[in-house]
Amino acid sequence: MKKIAVLLSGCGVFDGSEIHEAVLTLLALSKAGVSYQCFAPDIPQLHVVNHLSGEVVSEQRNVLVEAARIARGDIKATADLEVTAFDGLIIPGGFGAAKNLCDFALAGADTTLTPAVDHFIRQFIDAKKVIGFICIAPVMIPRLYGKGAKGTIGSDAGTASAFCAMGGEHIEATVADIVVDNERKIVSTPAYMLAGSIAEANTGIEKLVTKVLELA
Repeated sequence: MKKIAVLLSGCGVFDGSEIHEAVLTLLALSKAGVSYQCFAPDIPQLHVVNHLSGEVVSEQRNVLVEAARIARGDIKATADLEVTAFDGLIIPGGFGAAKNLCDFALAGADTTLTPAVDHFIRQFIDAKKVIGFICIAPVMIPRLYGKGAKGTIGSDAGTASAFCAMGGEHIEATVADIVVDNERKIVSTPAYMLAGSIAEANTGIEKLVTKVLELA
C-alpha cells in the first residue's frame, strides 16, 4: 500500500490550512485505498484570526497543535519525518501555507520557507518523490526547485507574477485543472484560489491526488 504525507499549516483558511482542501485531500486518499500521515511544523503561528469577524486577535497558537484539530489528533511534527516510509507528499493551501510554511503573505517574491518546513519538503525532493501543491501552496515551488519549475495558482496576475519573479514557470489554469511538471514530479491545482464552492475545489483536488498516486 502506498503511503502519502500531508503537510498542514494550522487550522482555518485565514491563518492555517484551508480545512475543506485538507479534508478533501484526506478523503481522496482514503477513497483510493491509500494510507496517509499528517504532519505540521511545531512552531508558533504568524498570528491568529477570528474567522467570524476576520480580525486578527491577540492570541498565540501553535501550528502543530492547531493542525491536530484537522487530523483528529493523529499528526506528527515535521521533525519526526522518516521519508523512506512515504511515497509522496501533498500540501493543502490556506493562508497558513503563505504565513506559517513560508512568508509569502508578507514578502511576496522575496519569500523564504520556514526552516523546519524547508528541511521537511527537501527530504522528499532529494529522494525524488512526487509532491502535490494545492491553492496558494505552489508559491513555494520556485524556491524549492529552482529556475523553470512549473506550477499554477490559477489565474491571479499578482501571485503569478511573483511566481515567475522567483524563477518559476507559471501555467494559468482553471479550478478543474492540474499542472504537472513531470521532470521534477510536481503536481499543482488552484482549488480555492478560484473555487466558488467545495464541489468546485474537489474537482481539481481529486485530479491532483490521482496524479500524485500515479507518479508515486
